[in-house]
Amino acid sequence: MTTLTIAASALPTRAKHRFLVKLHPLAVALTATACALLTALPAQATDLLHAWQAAQTHDPQWLAAQAAHGSAQPLRQQAKALWRPSLGLSASAGRGYGETQMQGAQFSAPGMGTSSGVDFGTSVTHGNATQIALQASQPLYNPERRAQQQQLNASADIGDLQWQAARQAAMLRTAQQYLDLAVAQEALRVLEQQLAAINRTLAEAQERFDLGAAPITAVHEARAQQAQLQAQHLAAQTTLDVQRRQLHDTTGLPAADLAPHLPVTIAPLGQALAWWQEHAAAHNFSIRLQQRAVEAAQAEASKHRASAAPKLDLVAQAQQQRLSGRGDFGRHARNKDTQALVGVQLTVPLYTGGYRSAKADETQAQAQAAQAQLAATQTLVAQQVHAAWLGEQTGVQQVRALEAALQASAARQEATRIGQATGERTVLDVLHADNDHAAATLALAQARSRLLLAQLQLAQLAGTLDEAALQQANQAFAQAPKP
Repeated sequence: MTTLTIAASALPTRAKHRFLVKLHPLAVALTATACALLTALPAQATDLLHAWQAAQTHDPQWLAAQAAHGSAQPLRQQAKALWRPSLGLSASAGRGYGETQMQGAQFSAPGMGTSSGVDFGTSVTHGNATQIALQASQPLYNPERRAQQQQLNASADIGDLQWQAARQAAMLRTAQQYLDLAVAQEALRVLEQQLAAINRTLAEAQERFDLGAAPITAVHEARAQQAQLQAQHLAAQTTLDVQRRQLHDTTGLPAADLAPHLPVTIAPLGQALAWWQEHAAAHNFSIRLQQRAVEAAQAEASKHRASAAPKLDLVAQAQQQRLSGRGDFGRHARNKDTQALVGVQLTVPLYTGGYRSAKADETQAQAQAAQAQLAATQTLVAQQVHAAWLGEQTGVQQVRALEAALQASAARQEATRIGQATGERTVLDVLHADNDHAAATLALAQARSRLLLAQLQLAQLAGTLDEAALQQANQAFAQAPKP
């Protein structure tokens, strides 16, 4: 209709009036046909769960967290290996020199009697030396190793919890980007409706002015509103492109297919604040991570305190040394030494120059700092849960109020247009009514999106945000995009 009005603007006033009157029904028919065709087209919209499923294989932050999670299981294997036997083999070969002297020895042999004060000497000055040794050890009692095992297990738990926390953060990030895009899409749609309405109003105001039935101020007011809406439309299109790019980067889905729904019906969560506080205290990942950090710091302190404790190992070893070649007492000399041992080995650290005690004091202070940080984290999470719960409670009431406000603004808009047709309302009144209705429409969409996001944030704080929670949230969205 707007295009036809502009095309007819060059006609004389009376002719233009007749031209518009004749073509107006045609424009209405064309508009209705276009809307019907758009409605019949298949919707290429993406729901929230689909967006999350795509993000699991494309979100860079989530993929980095998955890669980092690969270090958790090796830490547990290291903790188990601390109490398993260790086995080592060493061998060496090279040129060697050896000399042995023994004086005042006693010698006895069958048929030769016993001689005292005997001297023995061996010498290999240019020989080949080989050595081979096999050693095995099994820890039996080792407080330092026990503390190290606890520290490794706590570090592995931290890795698992970081991975789970990153998964929840990726879910919430995807949901927020999805809702941001849905709101930006709705804002653009509302502005396009406003532009279509202001174009009609401007054409009508111009027509009435040309007929002498309205002042020129109505035309100026409509044209000023049109220019303002055009500027807002450009800004809204930019915002939409930015939000679509962010969701595309997270999900990897084609940007043209990203047409998210808006939440329509959101059921209140219903649980009391005490219930959320209790679940957060037990399952919040920030708290659980800090608890494991305290355990790791305490194990580190215990490890350095236990470094002064005795250690007992079961040991077995066998070794052989050979040296053969030319010596001072013959052209062919050979020395061979074979030893074997099975038993227990006791190790008692005595003095390290004060390093152990200083390190123990340092790690004890770090454990106390970790404990204090745990208390601070628990307080912060409790505050965040309280704020999110209040936001959810207020959001429910705000959505209900805005739903009523939208109905009232629609009724006012209709009444104002009827009043303008009868001459009881001005163009400016119609513009204000249109603006109020558009603002109420967008405010309701934003409030519903904030409410749904507040519910997901509350679930994250309580440690219950998972795919089942996303599936439940997905039911709040419209099943088809608005035409």
